[in-house]
Amino acid sequence: MKTRQLGGEGPQVSAVGLGCMAMSANAYGKPDQDEALATLNMAIDNGLNFFDTAKHYGDGRNEELIAKAMSGRRESVVIGTKFGTIIRDDGSRGVSGRPDLIPEACEGSLKRLETDYIDIYYLHRIDPDIPIEETIGGMARLVEQGKIRHLGLCEAAPETLRRACSVYQITALETEYSLWSRDPEYDLFSTCRELGIGFVGYSPLGHGFLTATVKSMEELDADDNRRRYPRFQEENLEANLALLKTLEDMADGKGCAPTQIALAWILAQGEDIVPIPGTRTRTHLKEIIDAADISLTDGELDTLDQAFAPSAIAGERWPPGVMEKLNG
Repeated sequence: MKTRQLGGEGPQVSAVGLGCMAMSANAYGKPDQDEALATLNMAIDNGLNFFDTAKHYGDGRNEELIAKAMSGRRESVVIGTKFGTIIRDDGSRGVSGRPDLIPEACEGSLKRLETDYIDIYYLHRIDPDIPIEETIGGMARLVEQGKIRHLGLCEAAPETLRRACSVYQITALETEYSLWSRDPEYDLFSTCRELGIGFVGYSPLGHGFLTATVKSMEELDADDNRRRYPRFQEENLEANLALLKTLEDMADGKGCAPTQIALAWILAQGEDIVPIPGTRTRTHLKEIIDAADISLTDGELDTLDQAFAPSAIAGERWPPGVMEKLNG
């Protein structure tokens, strides 16, 4: 597996990482823990060493699963995990960047991961009520204590990144990016490059849409999160499905899967970008690993750019209540 460096001073990671949420949460159907563990072990055996998790994923079960996979080979793995999601008294979820909560959150992740350090520690979402400078100050103290090695933010706007970096260097920004979600191209990429921040693209397969295997809402489990996403709603899905023909035709012509074309496109957008597709099975993991070796010509890249122009996408990427809470 080829490698890339995250940020100016960050770790070397596999060119493609692995988003692990669905291995322990019912976001896209019920996971099989034995298969998930086998998938993680296969990833490490094949040089895919960058794993993305969070306390939020399965209420800590995902971190515990990763601990099993990296047992005895901690130094071969780069772990990014997140804090900041909280459960309120009424059972609803919120976000908190309060500095006084960070040490306890970190200790919880360290215990579940069965390690004494975290490679990249992310604030899961920006807290609008706490100045980012205060949150970063609290995170930086954990670096001084040797408990985390690098700082990361998720879904942070350019100005938030600048303010954060004025306190301590941010190594990685994790934000959604795919052929289907190209907002970072406007000003996030240029800001990250100016500040020396690596970009980690989550949902690089459009929540499974770019695998070209979901053609109807009826194919989704009753509790599948995608039933709530505007782009999968029937009124938008039909329009979005028309975009897949270009992707599928190109995959057929190159003798590979649409998944691999979608990932190869992201990898071609810059050496500082690392996609973290999610999968729960070894079969799909093989496609992800092999995608790092697929090259696209300038003409093929242009064809995909035009087919998946942002103006052609129907629907927002998140439900209204979620979109309103993103850091703008």
